[in-house]
Amino acid sequence: MSGELVKVLDGNTFVVSDDRGDIEASLTDPTGLFSFDTRFLSKWVLTVDDVRLNALSVDDLQYFETRFFLVPGTGTVYIDAKLSVIRQRAVANGFREVLTILNHDEEPVRLRVRIEAASDFADLFEVKDALKKKGKYTSRVERGALRLGYERKTYTRSTLISSSQRAKVDEHGLTFELRIPAHGKWRTELDVVAQMPGFGGLEAQPKGGRRRTMEANLDRWLADAPRIECDWEPLKRTYRRSLVDLAALRFAPPVTGGRSLPAAGLPWFMTMFGRDSIFTSLQALPFTPELAATTLMALGEWQGTRLDDFRDEDPGRILHELRYGELTAFEERPHSPYYGCADATPLYVVLLDEYERWTGDRRLVRELEFEARAALAWIDDYADLQGTGYVWYQRRNEETGLENQCWKDSWDSISYRDGRLPGFPRATCELQGYAYDAKMRGARLARSVWKDPDFADELERQAADLKRRFNRDFWVEDEEYFALALDVEGKQVDSLASNNGHLLWSGIVDKSKAKAVVRHLMGPRLFCGWGVRTLAEGETRFNPIGYHVGTVWPFDNSFIAWGLRRYGFKDEAATIAAGILDAAEFFEGRLPEAFGGYEREQTKYPVQYPTACSPQAWSTGTPLLLLRTMLGLEPLGDHLVVDPALPAEIGHLELLDIPGRWGRVDAFGRGRVEVDGRRSAGTARTTARRR
Repeated sequence: MSGELVKVLDGNTFVVSDDRGDIEASLTDPTGLFSFDTRFLSKWVLTVDDVRLNALSVDDLQYFETRFFLVPGTGTVYIDAKLSVIRQRAVANGFREVLTILNHDEEPVRLRVRIEAASDFADLFEVKDALKKKGKYTSRVERGALRLGYERKTYTRSTLISSSQRAKVDEHGLTFELRIPAHGKWRTELDVVAQMPGFGGLEAQPKGGRRRTMEANLDRWLADAPRIECDWEPLKRTYRRSLVDLAALRFAPPVTGGRSLPAAGLPWFMTMFGRDSIFTSLQALPFTPELAATTLMALGEWQGTRLDDFRDEDPGRILHELRYGELTAFEERPHSPYYGCADATPLYVVLLDEYERWTGDRRLVRELEFEARAALAWIDDYADLQGTGYVWYQRRNEETGLENQCWKDSWDSISYRDGRLPGFPRATCELQGYAYDAKMRGARLARSVWKDPDFADELERQAADLKRRFNRDFWVEDEEYFALALDVEGKQVDSLASNNGHLLWSGIVDKSKAKAVVRHLMGPRLFCGWGVRTLAEGETRFNPIGYHVGTVWPFDNSFIAWGLRRYGFKDEAATIAAGILDAAEFFEGRLPEAFGGYEREQTKYPVQYPTACSPQAWSTGTPLLLLRTMLGLEPLGDHLVVDPALPAEIGHLELLDIPGRWGRVDAFGRGRVEVDGRRSAGTARTTARRR
């Protein structure tokens, strides 16, 4: 590969190449053309007279389209090149590449242009785990086009490659013999079509129709979102980058009827994830509430209905991950779908309630009453593996199931202070917070929408009991913070971790303990200057570039900041927002999945985490939730509260045309709110009344 990786994407379909536009993927290299968890193109190399090209620049036109400017030659020879080569690529469930060659010479030129093409049809799990294929490959010429194929029993996939100009096609690519006149040009359109039986025609659209549709769709998406005005230009850029990336990650699985929800992240997670889709929908609710509605409907449609050890499925459980690739088709992986996460189910109820609070859409809450009740029942009937009233997890699929079924799902993320790993089952602290929040929110919905006050009373009683026991059993008395988890014997897994911030967001922390928790979150062991680390410095497993044991996760910090606001720690929330938004500037407005947890004074810039997903949905949603937190936007009954607390560098901040049940609201960062042109002034806390 040459230089930086270049990505173009549209939901579930994406292309990752080098800065020349070439693809040369090894088995474990996540480059190529992917769609529905399969790599449809693993080689795509352009040569002119058998020579590779050199990149001059890459023009990022849109998330779904990019342009490569190239010249032939090696070393310094290309400085005086007489040819320019332009590759313009747009993705559309395959991709179309417009290849243009310009002759700058005073004489005509004869060229041999060659595209080498191949596909390994690797399942994404095969790429991640370096697994060998079990089927058979084919490559044949069909009516002037090249078809690459793969077959394993009834499972088939193929890639069809064609050109608008006449080419000599063989089993390994396309060759063009050209004569370009002096100061002339040559152009062809190359179509790469991913074909999957049962999924309809996953094809590039003819003659730019798909491109125009996508451009119009993006324009509508940006126009419908709130507008931002502030004194700090980097925040404006980050906000727009977030909206565009969120548009790129929109994915319409077959069950949604064409409606979109956020795919989790490129390259590994371009599909529906319960936890990730819920968190991202929560972050984006005041900006794009339709994502939450689709997420709720889709996850409800796939909600667990039976006991299935292979898929870790229970009645009422919300899925973790849904895949479409070969290993899933042959049940070598359980992702059809897989249910092995312990947090998506209570978070489903949290999202349903938050969605109604923002939109007033009680119709959807009534439609999903059965699913919400089933999710609440799962907390008590299936998640309490120890009979202690807590949410525990332990995989039943020992071969291919996930060990850690919380958001920190890497193997070493849950540890004692001394670095030992606890056995299973485990009850991590934030799961109890989510369960508490789900019961409280479920009680509100039961009382106000489902008209079942008895059920509401019971849920509130259960929540109060859970909160009381939690503040007793998880509290690390000598250090005054909440333990990361309880082990199988009920003993504290006593590492200090960022999970404490999620507890504030859920509301499970006793007010008398909140100040001590905040002291740790903002102290030097956890807060590095850019954000809160996943694990505190000084813990045995702490590593500033360890995936869940010391890195900074932007999404994690956005919910920590929201939790700080809930408990009244406005300045601390603003400090976290400032650190994360400062970091975004170094990443050109696109926050990655995670970055190094080094002390800010030590590095002066946020350190890249080498395999972080980017774009990633809940990192893309992070600036949106931070904006909400800084402005103090909270729906309370028929009122929208606006209670600003801004970092000094942001200065004046206005968020205009916020959608919701109040009409279109304008929120101002110095204590004003305007509803349909009627402005109210104040310095601390103002409200907009429901229309």
